[in-house]
Amino acid sequence: MTISPSVLINTDLPLPLFIRGKVRDTYDLGNLLLIVATDRISAFDSVLPCGIPDKGLVLNQLSAFWFEKTKNLVPNHLIEAVDDVHCLDSYLLAESRFPYPSYLAGRSMVVKKVKRIPIECVVRGYLSGSAWAEYQQRGTISGLPVVKGLQESQELPRPLFTPTTKAETGHDQPLTMDEMKGLVGEALAEGMREKSLTIYSYARQHARARGIIIADTKFEFGLDNDKLILIDELLTPDSSRIWVAELYKVGESQPSYDKQPVRDWLIQSGWNKEPPAPMLPLEVIEATTKRYQQAYERLTGEKLG
Repeated sequence: MTISPSVLINTDLPLPLFIRGKVRDTYDLGNLLLIVATDRISAFDSVLPCGIPDKGLVLNQLSAFWFEKTKNLVPNHLIEAVDDVHCLDSYLLAESRFPYPSYLAGRSMVVKKVKRIPIECVVRGYLSGSAWAEYQQRGTISGLPVVKGLQESQELPRPLFTPTTKAETGHDQPLTMDEMKGLVGEALAEGMREKSLTIYSYARQHARARGIIIADTKFEFGLDNDKLILIDELLTPDSSRIWVAELYKVGESQPSYDKQPVRDWLIQSGWNKEPPAPMLPLEVIEATTKRYQQAYERLTGEKLG
């Protein structure tokens, strides 16, 4: 496989940089933000030295798809997904405009600038990952008591809301509802819980009709003039555990539309999970690209544009 020269690792736009995350570069447009989804990939809290072709396109376009689908359930920060770079003229003063690079089309969006709430709202519908490890040890999920006798990957009796801190570096830490209420107040905590469960319920039904299981996912919220809205990304392979329904088997780990091939290779490579991360072999990059593309196409019913 030859890696496409269009793989986007970094952006360098003549705009004020608002924040550079592990995957996204965000620029300040005054009252708005321009979010650009790159092809960077992270694992075990480290950004890898290579990109995954089309990953940024998938993350951006799938988020835009879900924001549109769920906007009547919960408001969100999306103003416009950038399909034509010239739409940016509407958001920039004449003296701030520049020759927009073509990569912005399909992998960027203009969003509201709001106050981010530093909590990740995790919803789990199936027993997997760290939740399965905790359940095996203590019979709980994020400290919540759960019925006995469940198997790995089994559907939970009801979806569980298991919030965590939103760490700038290192690992997020689990929060109880009481701890969350102490951080943001009871009304806001309950609102985030209710909206998270509502979106997950809708998305799970939509995905299941397309042969996909959304086992768990995480949401982020912000305050837009004290109004709670969805921000960041939504129901992507980076923020969700997405399984193939026809391959689903209770009692074992599931094939997943995410970066699991990357994690598996890194573990097998003997890397000590300390920076710098090693370069991935081409076959792992190719396999990961295909997973992201397939997730998009199965969930949306469209080819990646």
